Amino acid sequence: MEYLSIIYKYYPEDDELRRLLLKHSRQVADRCLEIVRKHRELPVDVQFLEEAAMLHDIGIVRCHAPSIHCQGTEPYLRHGPIGADMLRAEGFPRHARVAERHTGTGLPGYEPETLEEQIVCYADKFYSKSRPDRVLTVAETAESLEKFGHEGVLKFLSWAERFE
Repeated sequence: MEYLSIIYKYYPEDDELRRLLLKHSRQVADRCLEIVRKHRELPVDVQFLEEAAMLHDIGIVRCHAPSIHCQGTEPYLRHGPIGADMLRAEGFPRHARVAERHTGTGLPGYEPETLEEQIVCYADKFYSKSRPDRVLTVAETAESLEKFGHEGVLKFLSWAERFE
């Protein structure tokens, strides 16, 4: 699959939002690829992992988050399920599952299950679209997740043990 064609379909303008999406998605994809290079024992579909990482945030285009150039109408928290709907409409149900399961450490009923879903969810936590040049440490990321509940922090830290 050529993931750029899907991104360009929904982000036709070469504007700040598309540039931010591409930068963030590449950061996440590169971290995912670094994880599988370090852990060759993980039974991962590497091509799918990279594609899913590049498409995990496709739904932000329909959300309202002006600070990161999103001019849509939906709440930002819904960008995962929105992106999943977009990807299913394109015929990519596996990629859709990654999109809908990457928010936080998984929203209730949408926790990352497959190894690829977990790796994308984990890698995504180190990068913020509001501060795209900053890379968080494991400790900083865990601290930032605490506001969503300690259970998510524990899940993140278990991934850190497995993927770092």
